[in-house]
Amino acid sequence: MIWEGRHDRLFIGGEWVRPHSTAFVDVISPFTEERLTSVVTADRADIDRAVAAARNAFDQGPWPRMSLAERRETLRRLSDGLKAQEDLIAQLVTEEMGSPITLSRWMQSAGARAMLDIALDVVDRYPFEELRQSPSGYGLVLREPLGVVAAVAPWNGPLVVAMLKLAPALLAGNTAVFKPAPETPVDAYLLAELFERAGLPKGVVNVVPADRETSEYLCLHPGVDKVSFTGSTAAGQRLGGLCGAEIRRITLELGGKSAAIILDGADIPKAVESLRVASLRNSGQICSNKTRVLVAANRKAEFLDAFSAMVASMPVGDPMDPATEIGPMVSARQRDRVEGYIAKGKAEGARLVLGGGRPGHLNHGWFVEPTIFSDVAPGAAIAQEEIFGPVIAVIPFDGEDEAVEIANGTQYGLHGAIFAAEDEHALRIARRIRTGATDINGVGPGYYCPVGGFKKSGIGREAGLEAFDSYVEVKSVGIPAGLAGKLEVPLRDFRPAG
Repeated sequence: MIWEGRHDRLFIGGEWVRPHSTAFVDVISPFTEERLTSVVTADRADIDRAVAAARNAFDQGPWPRMSLAERRETLRRLSDGLKAQEDLIAQLVTEEMGSPITLSRWMQSAGARAMLDIALDVVDRYPFEELRQSPSGYGLVLREPLGVVAAVAPWNGPLVVAMLKLAPALLAGNTAVFKPAPETPVDAYLLAELFERAGLPKGVVNVVPADRETSEYLCLHPGVDKVSFTGSTAAGQRLGGLCGAEIRRITLELGGKSAAIILDGADIPKAVESLRVASLRNSGQICSNKTRVLVAANRKAEFLDAFSAMVASMPVGDPMDPATEIGPMVSARQRDRVEGYIAKGKAEGARLVLGGGRPGHLNHGWFVEPTIFSDVAPGAAIAQEEIFGPVIAVIPFDGEDEAVEIANGTQYGLHGAIFAAEDEHALRIARRIRTGATDINGVGPGYYCPVGGFKKSGIGREAGLEAFDSYVEVKSVGIPAGLAGKLEVPLRDFRPAG
């Protein structure tokens, strides 16, 4: 069984090596509050070794020099491996961080494979090489791999986010050091095994669980060319500043306080059912969840009745039970954080409609009742700050301009949703919302489109064709006319018509 014993090796240079570090972290079940296993945490010497392996694999190894077709074939074998282990992956993530098992099956497990498969599907359309003809002659535009990528994933979607980063990075020809979160390191061990079975050349991906301090050391390591980080805005601000001082390429996918706008003519039952997932997915522990619900004042009472009834019907309990929709928080510290915001909401004068405590039927586990506040002031802490738990702030508005102003009135700009009587109307409002992605009447853009944030929700984009932009350097080469005709490269003509 994968939980048995101590995970006392690191995956470096294509081998399971003894670490220099002697430190371990306990992985604790958020449901039973018991230790599942212990995992070694890398120290600086281990990071040096992992970066050196990735550096050698990029500078001297075959991976960046393989054809795109060869890299695709290797990663298709990884996709097959992910599919074969879907049930185990779902179980691992659920036991590690409490994601309800039904959600884990389609998001944490099948979703991770989907992120890889989408990248494999679209990569042929990415312009790695393009010949441009203009009045001044010919130029060859090359998009070449950056080098060594430090990929840092969070605990709330460990393998989904890993694939969002590693799939485009590897297909573009980069190598990587992958750092999973301390709360969810065991699924990363399985991922390393699957890379190994897929036949990835040695050193192309290295897996090193580490604490925050050592993770920062990895991101600032002189052997690293690119950082891709998903986590809190506070951590991202610090890391972005440090990388900026080094002129180091960085992608940041950070926090959110996303708003769902329910306009006067919206279908309330349809909106409410959509928010079952859009607001409370993963027990509220998803950065793109719509944790602010802006509702037309004259529809507020109707919405609250329907929304409260829906939330009250969501089973809270054992995350391994397929019926459970709300599981525990990932840690006691996270539960304390969520409860602290519930106390703030009460102190600020918001009206508690539902929840606000711990489930009475459970005597263990880091649970918080799904909680709804109404009549929340737009500037209140629970309407401005990311809580990362099942706490929803309902804010009434009088008119669309006010709704847009409230929706845009935070430091974040990650996601949003519009519900309206007409799709065209919703689209007009969506164009005014300063977010990286927006749903219309329950329909999201999907992962063939890029995701990412405006403002302090991040820098750069993941998923879709645009994901590859984060993992390439652009080079331009002047091409003599005689050579241009010999290149088997797509041509774009920028000469004036006629």
